[in-house]
Amino acid sequence: MKARKSLFAIIFLFVSSLGLPPSLSASGAFSYFIPKGKDDTNSRALTVVGSERNHTIQPNETLLDIARKFGLGFWELKSLYRELDSWIPPEGLKLKIPATWVLPQTRHEGIVINVPEMRLYLFIKSIQMVKTYPIGIGVLNGRTPFGTFHVSGKLENPTWHIPSSLRRKHGRVSIPPGPENPLGTHWISLSLNGYGIHGTDFPWGVGRLVSHGCIRLYPEDIENLYPFARIGMPVEIIYEPVKFGFRHNRISVEVQEDIYHQIPNLIRYGFAQLKEEGLEKRVNLKKFTIALVERTGIPIDITKVRGKNEFADKPILLMGREFIGKP
Repeated sequence: MKARKSLFAIIFLFVSSLGLPPSLSASGAFSYFIPKGKDDTNSRALTVVGSERNHTIQPNETLLDIARKFGLGFWELKSLYRELDSWIPPEGLKLKIPATWVLPQTRHEGIVINVPEMRLYLFIKSIQMVKTYPIGIGVLNGRTPFGTFHVSGKLENPTWHIPSSLRRKHGRVSIPPGPENPLGTHWISLSLNGYGIHGTDFPWGVGRLVSHGCIRLYPEDIENLYPFARIGMPVEIIYEPVKFGFRHNRISVEVQEDIYHQIPNLIRYGFAQLKEEGLEKRVNLKKFTIALVERTGIPIDITKVRGKNEFADKPILLMGREFIGKP
């Protein structure tokens, strides 16, 4: 059985690589492992995937170009380099590319979309592999809905039948297939009427709040995802700004901005999640607090060094706020 799964994994990786652009895109497949119980979580789990990369900014290259090249949404890169001009970043500057992610804490089946992260995960549970893609999501007055749904249909070269509320803006009732179609080249329907996962005619909207609730992918990513999305596949849309992951016997946390303003106090929420996961005694609370405040959106190693008091009664100054001990 193990040999058979290994063969499937090799075939899956080979097929997944076909037709992709010659880039370091994150749309490849990653192995993962979810233990059945929490006793062995720290030692055996593999729920942090990907690897950090480096890039030197080239002439006429924008942060949007770089994000797309590495399979990132715009905000995933911009959140680390907020001081840089998105359109004219300094040529020759070396950047660290945050191509690592903590897997959402779900049932790890089918498609999982984490809204605050603006990222989609496709779990191939039979071979313990996952593919991941950046996404564009709904604006504040047209939010992407949360819940458990399933793939209800698929269509190539779709026509966009414009909702009545938007017809005046566009001056027509539909847009046929083509370069001006906001749905792009592929449409995956969800069981929630009117919502779907699709491509886009505006790639720079990936990694932003741009849609009226649907999920937008880069053109190359929707082409890659489309064959794997089968009718009936579960689609879970969650809101999880604080995620805990494990790799190489280390504990990481990934913290996103509360983009839909769902959580009154993200620091208190983070500590409540830490307690619920039973990790309070196993992490460096100072590093954890800093991660909750900075919200860089990348996995931060918060593993505790045994026998060390990480606070040591010294105040922590974070963005003009001082904490002493655990907040």
